[in-house]
Amino acid sequence: MNFDDQLQRYFGTTDIAAIAPTAFDPAIERMKVDLGLERDKGRRFAIWALLHMFGAAPDLDVAFPDAQDREAARNFLDLASRAEET
Repeated sequence: MNFDDQLQRYFGTTDIAAIAPTAFDPAIERMKVDLGLERDKGRRFAIWALLHMFGAAPDLDVAFPDAQDREAARNFLDLASRAEET
């Protein structure tokens, strides 16, 4: 699942600048529901990462029961933090 696919699925567009401010809350709710239902680890991680970008991701221990998945999420958070610093 790539970023454009996620934007299209949850916001109806791949242009992040075109997303109406009122579309964020319903899309985030859909993402949270999908995160809870998704069983594929890769798709689950992609949904969680998008939620993180919008400041709505659940805690790692809630989102990822598996220790390796939590570690992968921590690595993502470290990379995202470094990217923000530059």
